[in-house]
Amino acid sequence: MKNKLASGILIATAVLSTLGISEAFAGERPPADAKPLVEIIKTLEAQGYAPIAEISMDDGVWEVEAYKNNEERELRVNPLTGEILSDRKDD
Repeated sequence: MKNKLASGILIATAVLSTLGISEAFAGERPPADAKPLVEIIKTLEAQGYAPIAEISMDDGVWEVEAYKNNEERELRVNPLTGEILSDRKDD
């Protein structure tokens, strides 16, 4: 049992060192004074964007993939205000 645990830890360490720890846990964080994501989602849904398929932080703004009127949209949303900065058809 101890050998299996030690082997698992060794394999996990090798994988993380191969990937690089920063790559394994990469991800951009929203600004400290950003609106809670749940508020931004509620605002977008109230504007007819549903369902929301994916949300990620990129270059300091939320990138949102959502549907409106059965059309897939790609939005860029200000994390501080919730304002939609751009809305375009997702190809």
